[in-house]
Amino acid sequence: MENASLVDEYGYVEDGKVFLKGYLDYPDRQIGEVKRTEQEALDYFKNRFIIAQSKVAQLEEEVTEAQNKGSYLTKLLQLRRKLISFDAIGDFPPLLDRLDQLEDILSGLIHTNQLKNLEIKRALIAEAEVIAGSDDWKPTAEALQDIKTKWIKTGPVDKSVEAEVEDQFQALLDGFFQRRREFFNEQNKVIQERLDQYEEMIKLVERAVRNPDLDVVYQEVRRLNNAWKNIGEVPIKKGGKLHKRFKRTVQYVFEKYNNAKGIVIQKRIDPRIEQQMKMADEAESLSKVPDSEIFTSANRAKELLNAWKEIKVPFKMQDKAVNEKFRAACDKIFELSYLGRVLDRKYPAFSLKSQAEQLRTKIRELEYLVKREKNDLQFSMQDIDSLDPENPEDKQILNKINTQKRKIAMKEVILREFHRALAAAE
Repeated sequence: MENASLVDEYGYVEDGKVFLKGYLDYPDRQIGEVKRTEQEALDYFKNRFIIAQSKVAQLEEEVTEAQNKGSYLTKLLQLRRKLISFDAIGDFPPLLDRLDQLEDILSGLIHTNQLKNLEIKRALIAEAEVIAGSDDWKPTAEALQDIKTKWIKTGPVDKSVEAEVEDQFQALLDGFFQRRREFFNEQNKVIQERLDQYEEMIKLVERAVRNPDLDVVYQEVRRLNNAWKNIGEVPIKKGGKLHKRFKRTVQYVFEKYNNAKGIVIQKRIDPRIEQQMKMADEAESLSKVPDSEIFTSANRAKELLNAWKEIKVPFKMQDKAVNEKFRAACDKIFELSYLGRVLDRKYPAFSLKSQAEQLRTKIRELEYLVKREKNDLQFSMQDIDSLDPENPEDKQILNKINTQKRKIAMKEVILREFHRALAAAE
């Protein structure tokens, strides 16, 4: 620098080259060359220092406004490296001091967050340990997946313990899912063995049917039918067709034998179905009461509906005709009850009218209700094509539309009854 032709506080020009004076432990460094005049070159690199200042200020502002401040540490370290090699003339140590101070803040925050993350992850490990030994496969697998999702969303921990907690958590997951795989592999073996037994039973029963001696066939099929029941269950998707095939042959033999022997089999009705049949009969009787008793019928119908819900009949065993009979009877009671309230409100002297006039009034009011509800239904169905039955909210809308349709259909049934009664009264 002794031969420098132009000197600034933080830089100088020497032999047509621009230098930044050394600072801290960094020596003097050439940062450019003189293109036109030495002063212009010096001024150019002094102006470039403004860029360095703005970069530091921008980072400080971003950190201040950011919620996840720790994520800026890498950006800070990169900026420091760039500043050390940045071609500009100015007072770099204060800028580096500001970055050092900011790094201390970020490092402190990161350390605090890492301690918090470690606490969370250890809690998740403890939560997983409680259930990882369970054999209740489906809910446990779902619970562990939820825990894993929380784990993934939790930030990093200190490098010194990262491998330890990750290995501990992964070991719990691997242990559970390995046990589950082994269980289902064994289950699949058992299921396959049962399916093989089913296949063999079908061959035996179909072979037995070819025997001309009906008594021998019957005894053999009974034996095979009892043996079939002792094999054990398999998933319906895998064994359903085999079950139907076997039962079809067994049923054929039993019916043939009973017909030959004159045996009449009384079909057994499930007590739950029998109870529903009685409730359906009662509801139907309640729908035929006089107008003066319809409100009492409606209260009883509500009790029957609640009682019906308490009878848990498996879907495959349900009697569709009984279900429809009960539902239709209750719908009719509620529609007549609603009509009764309308008539009481609008026609205080309704009971003084003749029978024919009462029927005309009922028809007029019910036709109005049907017209209004059809308009409401038409409005509800405007976007029906865009509804997805698998979506819970859309399914709720579709159920409401079906209820609207059913109520309108029942009103129209009642209207037809009123018209027939009016024709008979006139």
